[in-house]
Amino acid sequence: MIYESIIDCVGRTPLVSLQRLFPYRDLEVIAKLEFLNPGGSVKDRPARFIVEQGLHDGTINGGTHLIESTSGNLGIALAMVARVYGLTFTAVVDPKISPTNLTLLERYGARIEMVRTPDDQGGYLKTRIQRVKQLLERTPNSLWINQYANQLNWRSHYAGSGEEIIADLDRPIDCLVTAVSTTGTILGLARRLRQNFPRLHVIAVDAAGSVIFGGPTGPRELPGIGASRVPELLSRAEIDDVVYVDDFESVCGCRELLATEGIFAGGSSGSVIAAIQKLVPTLPRPYRILTVFPDRGERYLDTVYNDQWVADLLRSREYAESSLNAAVV
Repeated sequence: MIYESIIDCVGRTPLVSLQRLFPYRDLEVIAKLEFLNPGGSVKDRPARFIVEQGLHDGTINGGTHLIESTSGNLGIALAMVARVYGLTFTAVVDPKISPTNLTLLERYGARIEMVRTPDDQGGYLKTRIQRVKQLLERTPNSLWINQYANQLNWRSHYAGSGEEIIADLDRPIDCLVTAVSTTGTILGLARRLRQNFPRLHVIAVDAAGSVIFGGPTGPRELPGIGASRVPELLSRAEIDDVVYVDDFESVCGCRELLATEGIFAGGSSGSVIAAIQKLVPTLPRPYRILTVFPDRGERYLDTVYNDQWVADLLRSREYAESSLNAAVV
């Protein structure tokens, strides 16, 4: 088959059994490799779906200027889609964006707006949203993608990866374990998969320091998981449990995944590995888990796979723990 464009190659990502990392006879963990999308991440799906739906219903036209607040992956996906459809796109980013992601955005032709002032949660999300609103006021024919509130976000996963999983599975699954940020992926998948597997247990993996599920705010270094505000998309009743994972646990998960399975994945993939490892002792048997690996490891060469960065992370973690202990004493 010959495709008409790179965005027609989005989807049809494979399922892989992680039997080397989880070598249990009565427990199976399956991962959908979303980092094999052409733009390198699961965010290719909402980027394509949102833009194409907009072009279809007229909310987007050839002169539309797309704007989005992004930590990297959705921005890269939108820049790719915008390039194919001849649209302009501005990515509102912050200093935590990796040099690799920033370079990719620039090479795709995205315009970059960098915010440098942290918000009241210690992150940059609220500051980025403020800059988005300023850009909307002064940019003619502009449109905010707004991934945290856009219903097309979860619908892209419902109609895309959800349908693919149903078609590819040989037998039912018991549990869905997925990292969260906008909650679009987990809700889209849960809503589609529960049509076939009504008893599906849905577990969100959130970053320690994220406020999505009401946890205390705290510093977070890895992008793509967690948030400093509650997404408008969130439907708490559809998520059964939440597992929190810190940055160092995510790093360890990434490196174990690479060492055992040869899968070179990004930070949130390590987060779900760490979460599943925490869950293993508590699970009934036999049991079958499905998870999603959202993005590629190459985008984390400056962080997760950089020994000096990890050493600095450990030092800051040890300092925080010693300070807490001193305060308790």
